Amino acid sequence: MEEKPFLQLISDNQRIIDKICRLYRDTKEDRRDLFQEIVFQLWQSIDSFRGQSKPSTFIYRVAINTALTSFRKDKTKKLIDYTDQLPEMANEPEDRDLEARTQALIAAVKKLSEPDRAIMALLLDDLSYREIAEITGTSENNIAVKISRIKDRIRKILKI
Repeated sequence: MEEKPFLQLISDNQRIIDKICRLYRDTKEDRRDLFQEIVFQLWQSIDSFRGQSKPSTFIYRVAINTALTSFRKDKTKKLIDYTDQLPEMANEPEDRDLEARTQALIAAVKKLSEPDRAIMALLLDDLSYREIAEITGTSENNIAVKISRIKDRIRKILKI
């Protein structure tokens, strides 16, 4: 792929990359480094994109795999310390009950394994089971089972 269309693809999907960086790194420098690594990995692998899925699905897959792989390579770095709000929430919710439930959900998500956190990030971004399966490289049925189990774990954590 030529440089200009590639840069446009990155620009069009920057929100996805930013979200993954915020979910997996806690400092600004680490997020910047991860962002650069994701873009580099996308550049390296863009020619393997066959167009059988949406470009955003391909970007999610590369971004999550890069985040997980780069963390495992450098054990001195730790995963992000989750904040009191989800990445897309720029403003505090006006509804106090919603705010309390959001904080409880984030606390529960912090207790999940890395792969389960990735699945929850995709689910919370309203991706379909099919899209999540494509990104994670598993079957749609497997994702449905995993999401059901993750929801059960979250319910137990939240005691609901």
